[in-house]
Amino acid sequence: MRDLEQQILTGEEEKKLQYEYMDKVRQIVKAKEEEKGRRLTCCVKTFGCQMNARDSEKLVGILTDVGYVETEDEHADFVIYNTCTVRENANNKVYGRLGYLSTYKKKNPDMMIALCGCMMQEEGVVAKLQKSYRFVNLIFGTHNIYKFAELLYRSLTSDGMIVDIWKDTDKIVEELPVKRKFSFKSGVNIMFGCNNFCSYCIVPYVRGRERSREPQDIIREIKGLVADGVCEIMLLGQNVNSYGKNLEHPVTFAELLRMVNEIDGLKRIRFMTSHPKDLSDDLILAMKECDKVCKHMHLPLQSGSSRLLKLMNRHYDKEQYLTIVKKLREAIPDIALTTDIIVGFPGETEEDFMETLDVVKQVEYDSAFTFIYSKRTGTPAAAMENQCDPKEVKEHFDMLLKEVQAISTKKAMALTGTVQEVLAEEENEQDKRLITGRLSNNSIVHFPGDCSMIGNLYQVRLTECKGFYYLGEIVS
Repeated sequence: MRDLEQQILTGEEEKKLQYEYMDKVRQIVKAKEEEKGRRLTCCVKTFGCQMNARDSEKLVGILTDVGYVETEDEHADFVIYNTCTVRENANNKVYGRLGYLSTYKKKNPDMMIALCGCMMQEEGVVAKLQKSYRFVNLIFGTHNIYKFAELLYRSLTSDGMIVDIWKDTDKIVEELPVKRKFSFKSGVNIMFGCNNFCSYCIVPYVRGRERSREPQDIIREIKGLVADGVCEIMLLGQNVNSYGKNLEHPVTFAELLRMVNEIDGLKRIRFMTSHPKDLSDDLILAMKECDKVCKHMHLPLQSGSSRLLKLMNRHYDKEQYLTIVKKLREAIPDIALTTDIIVGFPGETEEDFMETLDVVKQVEYDSAFTFIYSKRTGTPAAAMENQCDPKEVKEHFDMLLKEVQAISTKKAMALTGTVQEVLAEEENEQDKRLITGRLSNNSIVHFPGDCSMIGNLYQVRLTECKGFYYLGEIVS
């Protein structure tokens, strides 16, 4: 572990230190290449949310900066799993993949394996890895990802397992190498951590308390991205609506949105995730008035039952949620609303479920991510009595899914024949004659084109609705 002096470095000092470690690692990688007579490869696999995806871009940025060549092949010289722990099956998936990697490593003893992300912050996970997965070289969490260059150096110069897990941090270190997955769009972290402590959620325990970046640092980063060809950015945080509250000079998310909207060359702004309890009237007005903000809001409901929402510690009830939706629709009539819904939360009754179904019918979501409740050890909900009958939960889940899909299809059909602005994002995987893009409301559309069009905006007539996507044609 570091000595006390290193732990209290400023952000700028920390950044300088990490670049020094990159220089050291670069020399080690070059020597290994000469020894093997080939380039060294790296593979970063991401599990989980947009925040994890952005973290993985930082990991790949450093690895490629020091000399590794990125590959999708898990036979690589350096493999990292950036983990999620929102649901138990995410953990099981990682353990399963580690079983495969152990076979690879027996064939290539020089192979390096690293684990990071939310799962590593969960109680008991590191102990299990130390006992049953001794072949893993490096384990670190969510709070010290900016130390990756240093951890990489320690790992490459040590024969044992390196474990570096922090319980929390108040430090933010940015401006380290990043390798973006897309040239034309990028996520931008505006804050880290979460203060909400919903009773079913492990995130505050593994991501720490809220820490907001200074607005001028965010604006500078976005301007740099735009200069590098980015036309769409996604502002990222566990709860963007509470951005700026802990800054020395508080700034609201609505104010930040207006600042970002003024950046020349930027064409689209997205953000996630929004907590209903912090969605202000000022933010709704900013979304209405800022022409670059996409007409899409992901607004997690979780349950339509006010009784369950209180048990979930969500700090709003059914009526308050519906009032927010009404305000959004009045201000931005064509806004697309998506949501998250949990079925089978402890103690959920038939009446509670019908309340959820009622909200779904009233709001008419464009799409919804529906989940069966997953018990997460360490959360208050895991210790609650009245865990639901799995058979009844499955029946409710299927009923909800059917309703959500019917509404989504109806909403999508309503846009058929209209002309919409589409950002061309990638070549269609099934048909190379088509380009796949997204509307402002986040819907997918496929239309004739080629790779030269990627990153540009086009006016496209939606000629046919296929349920979850459209076919279209460019309007000249």
